[in-house]
Amino acid sequence: MTSTTPTPTAEENWLRLDRQICFSLHAASRAFNGVYRVILKDLGLTYPQYLVMLVLWEQDNLPVKKLGEHLRLDSGTLSPLLKRLEAAGLVRRERSARDERSVEVRLTEEGAALRERALQVPRRILAATGFEFDEIRELRERLDQLTGALDSAALEETPGCS
Repeated sequence: MTSTTPTPTAEENWLRLDRQICFSLHAASRAFNGVYRVILKDLGLTYPQYLVMLVLWEQDNLPVKKLGEHLRLDSGTLSPLLKRLEAAGLVRRERSARDERSVEVRLTEEGAALRERALQVPRRILAATGFEFDEIRELRERLDQLTGALDSAALEETPGCS
């Protein structure tokens, strides 16, 4: 019978920083943010603002709540982003005519036109990674799987959820 329990020495190595997937993801995220900062400067957007615009370029006129769901952001984080985008003339926020409690976000003409200039962003990011398109697609799919697994694990750990 083979033991699956690691030896104490191997187990201690689990706590090395360079063995932590969370740190690798964190470091990659910070590196991406640095590259995006440079590329998005030409568009006058921050990375979080770019994400908001991506969603709105796909589906304009969304309630703030739905936009937050797409981006995995709460309204407290999303509201300041939307205020800055509105001040820049890229989006407009309006109370819903159907539900006064809901605020809808829509692109302005300037915000919609910015999409054309943004088309170069993914190509520049791809070039910065040094990866081929298929490698990026596979990595994204694996990260999506990882996110799903972690979301499920978090739900299992939440009291009252099963």
